[in-house]
Amino acid sequence: MKNPYLPYPVRIKKIDIATEDKTLKTFELEFLNSEDAESFKYLPGQFAELSVPGYGESPIGIASSPTEGNNLLFTVSKAGTVTSKLHSMSEGEIMGVRGPLGNPYPLQEMEGKNLVILAGGYAVTTLRSTMVWLLEPENRKKYQNITFIYGARTPGMILYRETLEEWENRDDVDIHLTIDKEAPDWNKHVGFVPQVAEQLQPKPDNARALICGPPVMIKFTQPVLDNQGWQSDQIIMSLENRMKCGVGKCGRCNVGPYYVCNDGPVFYKSELDELPKEY
Repeated sequence: MKNPYLPYPVRIKKIDIATEDKTLKTFELEFLNSEDAESFKYLPGQFAELSVPGYGESPIGIASSPTEGNNLLFTVSKAGTVTSKLHSMSEGEIMGVRGPLGNPYPLQEMEGKNLVILAGGYAVTTLRSTMVWLLEPENRKKYQNITFIYGARTPGMILYRETLEEWENRDDVDIHLTIDKEAPDWNKHVGFVPQVAEQLQPKPDNARALICGPPVMIKFTQPVLDNQGWQSDQIIMSLENRMKCGVGKCGRCNVGPYYVCNDGPVFYKSELDELPKEY
């Protein structure tokens, strides 16, 4: 068994500036060793620690899907020491990936259900992974209707635009994009994700809702679903913003009796209802 404290060595294969303000970059990473690629088994909703020697490591949600091959995709916000160093790195440089960590979305439990996916800001990363996995032909037939609602501040802050265009051209998924305020040449939704969810009124019948976004988005989305008749055991949330060391040793991810690194980041709302409202 691999030592969970040791990262896999990876090479930066490709870097894309992901947003107009250049605070987000998407990194495609390839394993240096084929056996490492085979060992790194993950599912949508999990995350990994990205490490740079001499700078430390940072927990980041995995944006790629295992259905896309062995390379890994991470979208990183320039926020601290490690992420700032990552933003200064170039294609071809070597770094580390430790993981996969945390628990994935309950893909098997959701089979046969209608799915409503609500994403806000750059927290869309693990939900991109989920959508790619769900839309794989062998997986798509296991689920009913899929509705995807994604909001960003401006059109230039929307991530994965080419992928979103591909999804919009499909007839087996319902895509709704929204921005906070009116913008030139924008002909889609305007308003926050909770407002769009209120307008669309997604029905809870035989359904599951997946929510991942900044805390304020989660706070105002929950009552919308409550008012539409969704029950707590139908709502699945990710507390990835609580992630720290990834193995539950540092204690900084603790919420109530849970260590989010080990017990999450994915939880049913019915579980979170029993916890202190720290998330």
